[in-house]
Amino acid sequence: MSRAVSFTRFGGADVLEIVNVEPGLPGEGEVLVEVRAAGLNPVESAIRGGFLEAVYPTTFPARQGKDVAGVISAVGAGLTGFAAGDEVIGLTPLAGTHADHVIVPAAHLTARPAGVPWEVAGALPTAGAAAYAAVRAVAPTAGDTVVVANAAGGVGSLATQLARHTGATVIGLAGPAHHDWLRDHDIVPVTYGDGAEQRIKEATDGRVDAFIDAFGAPYVALALALGVRPERINTLADFAAAREHGVQARGSNHASGPEVLAELAALVDAGRLDVPVEAVFPLDRVADAYRRLERRHTLGKLVLTP
Repeated sequence: MSRAVSFTRFGGADVLEIVNVEPGLPGEGEVLVEVRAAGLNPVESAIRGGFLEAVYPTTFPARQGKDVAGVISAVGAGLTGFAAGDEVIGLTPLAGTHADHVIVPAAHLTARPAGVPWEVAGALPTAGAAAYAAVRAVAPTAGDTVVVANAAGGVGSLATQLARHTGATVIGLAGPAHHDWLRDHDIVPVTYGDGAEQRIKEATDGRVDAFIDAFGAPYVALALALGVRPERINTLADFAAAREHGVQARGSNHASGPEVLAELAALVDAGRLDVPVEAVFPLDRVADAYRRLERRHTLGKLVLTP
């Protein structure tokens, strides 16, 4: 038997429970992964709350988690390219990685580089893919100035660094508690909240070329007020504003392939991408982990380990 996180009704973190399940056997093109670490993401809270039924319909009992890092314990018949004992990272198409074991299509996996710790490997897939897609969407180049809202969060902390790698100047909107982390990564910190527009103008001499919203309202409106062209604004959360104003809304679904994950993992392995992990929780404290995530003040990611 294996443990897995499950819920049988919509609600807050209190509806989550640990259940015993049969891990099953991998079919053609699949592998069974013994989970070593799995990241938490805000979208999972929204799905569990019943707020995304139009996009992610839920069938009960439901499972959670799509980020996974672990060791392959079995492979499906005829599969080549992976073998039992391989250490892998992946972003699965179906939820269920918040568990001891999970079956994953091998096409969604890439090798874990030796220099990427398990908790970092588990934190990387969704946030990394979303950050990668967002930066590509706004296409910063050397000499540009890019603002990232929620710059110290799971996605924002990676998007700031990827944007900085292009040679752009990056302004990170974040609370004062996270300003030192941003400075340490060559990001210009600016405090969010009332007066943010004026503070950004002062930090940029009034010129902002691109804007990544990794939080939600009111940042699309702020980007437009700063004079950023709609095609150089990308939101990962405010889809109503994206439709209304014609701004981009590219996220993890637009960069979820193993090639992108391998590229990001290689950057981590080379010391060129820092994936901050604020805390690691055991699987049986999953509800506590989500309560902390849902306060929306974490530096980087929260991770579960079986």
